[in-house]
Amino acid sequence: MLTAEDTQDKERPLREAVRDTLRTRIFEGHYAPGTRLVERDLAAEFSVSRLPVREALRMLRQEGLISDRGARGAEVSTLSPKDVEDLFDVRQSLEVLACRLAAVRATTKDLAYLKGLLDDADGFLAKGAVREAHRANSEFHDAITRIADNNFLKSALEPLQGRMHWLFRHVSDLPELIQEHRDLYAAIASGDPDTAAAQSASHIGKYREQFPEDFQKTEPQLHRKKL
Repeated sequence: MLTAEDTQDKERPLREAVRDTLRTRIFEGHYAPGTRLVERDLAAEFSVSRLPVREALRMLRQEGLISDRGARGAEVSTLSPKDVEDLFDVRQSLEVLACRLAAVRATTKDLAYLKGLLDDADGFLAKGAVREAHRANSEFHDAITRIADNNFLKSALEPLQGRMHWLFRHVSDLPELIQEHRDLYAAIASGDPDTAAAQSASHIGKYREQFPEDFQKTEPQLHRKKL
């Protein structure tokens, strides 16, 4: 939820704080596909003017997370089975490249940060904090993109970030996912770009095969908690 600290952070545009809060609610299942997002109501809830909410909704449209429905206004998008296939295709191409570059460019500090995220995910899972464990796993992928340090790659992935996180939260076996991420970390830490690329391709391919065919029926219930 948007906090007082978010609204008072002078270094961060308010529209981004609103966008990030809405994006998190979408990919954590608080807002199911088809949920209406009313600008006026959101502005009142966040205690902000309607302008940053309008800008946040515009950015989420660009990411494909919400759609315009005429008189109904904005609503959370529904992905089709073909959308999911297309998203995996793009993810496999771009994330494999990100891991290849990260293996070459990661510093000692970068590697320590990645390992810390994995330790955090394990710690959250041990406490039953599933939502926080998912966040740490999503940040692991986002961090690899930053470490790859390629502005064109980053620009290509940013509009897909929300939908990528949406894919991540369909993973039901979190201990297995964290181990997969540890294997990916080891491949990146090896400094061998081919090893990192191969491990990334294997990781994505595995979860592509396991992605639930009935995701449109099960998706709204995943990890949803009362706001």
